[in-house]
Amino acid sequence: MQNIFKKTLLAAAAASLIAGAAHADIKVGVILGFTGPIESLTPTMADSAELAFTEASNSGLLLGGESITSVRADSTCVDSSAATAAAERLVNSDNVVAIMGADCSGVTGAIAKNVGAPNGIAMISPSATSPGLSNIEDNGVFFRTAPSDARQGVVLADVVMTRGIDTVAVTYTNNDYGKGLADAFATSYRAAGGTITIEAAHEDGKADYSAEVGALSASGASELVVLGYVDQGGRGIIQASLDSGAFDRFILADGMIGDSLLDVDGGIEGTFGTLPGSESAGAAMFNDVAAAAGLDGTAPYAAQSYDAGALLALAMQSAGSADRAGILAHISNVANAPGEIILPGELAKGLQILADGGQVNYEGATNVEFDANGDPAGSYKEQEVKNGAFTTIKVH
Repeated sequence: MQNIFKKTLLAAAAASLIAGAAHADIKVGVILGFTGPIESLTPTMADSAELAFTEASNSGLLLGGESITSVRADSTCVDSSAATAAAERLVNSDNVVAIMGADCSGVTGAIAKNVGAPNGIAMISPSATSPGLSNIEDNGVFFRTAPSDARQGVVLADVVMTRGIDTVAVTYTNNDYGKGLADAFATSYRAAGGTITIEAAHEDGKADYSAEVGALSASGASELVVLGYVDQGGRGIIQASLDSGAFDRFILADGMIGDSLLDVDGGIEGTFGTLPGSESAGAAMFNDVAAAAGLDGTAPYAAQSYDAGALLALAMQSAGSADRAGILAHISNVANAPGEIILPGELAKGLQILADGGQVNYEGATNVEFDANGDPAGSYKEQEVKNGAFTTIKVH
């Protein structure tokens, strides 16, 4: 009798373990620069991706009732070795099944080549925009919800010329992101008839940028294009310009747009630039979903981060399991036509369609549609500082 009782207990314990394993949390990595030159942007980015994970988990429909748990890691944004090591820990120690991130282009490329590709693990970056990432050797693991700077350079040049500014100085952060964007902007701006008096790289992390600003001012331009990072070198260039009176209005790209820049001494009223995003129905729906969770849906890369998280959840459902290879194989299936269009706040609907054997076309907050390189076409918001806040003027 005692042996039968023991066997019954063991069987019950084994059944409990099996059930627990079947519904164990699915770990997804979120690797962003929580320290470094865009650290003021990344908390909202991470929260937005995790908002999508929570929405999918709370639906009760993800793979029969499973949940996604986020495991965060710091990319630093600038140190490729540290970023690679952090990603390796996510993959080999934390056993994540996919990665939302990274963020800055240099560290993202390093992770894709050194960690993503060898391990066959999907990565969706919400903010890595270097044109060079379109053709990296990644074994097809890399996707991004923010469009390439090959397009942003063209859009920014058009915005500047449309405003009647035909002569500028350009400074850019000395890395893959800055150089790629500066090249794209310069090529398009000159082709449109613009003149660039000087193109000068700047290093991040310096305490004093007066020498750089002196050279930019001496070039004779009255307008300065700053292609850098909102919390580091680009911010330093702007503050030094204001302190010396060299420039009082600035032309920015995505890495420079963030509320923390509004705190510089002297103010930047009239400053304008471009930022990936849209004013579509999906964008409006995301703003509502984000607001309900206490997040600012208009924050830089918040929408792109939510979309990246949503795509990973839908890809799991489409694959029928939280298997690394399956997730990777199904990302484009759920992102592209054909299929029923899914927008922010509709993940439960998308998960049910997939569970029933149907197809979805996730457009999300940013009109996602991937090409063969995992790049989206994307759109850009032209923003200007008005009354002390970044305000959207137009969508391109």
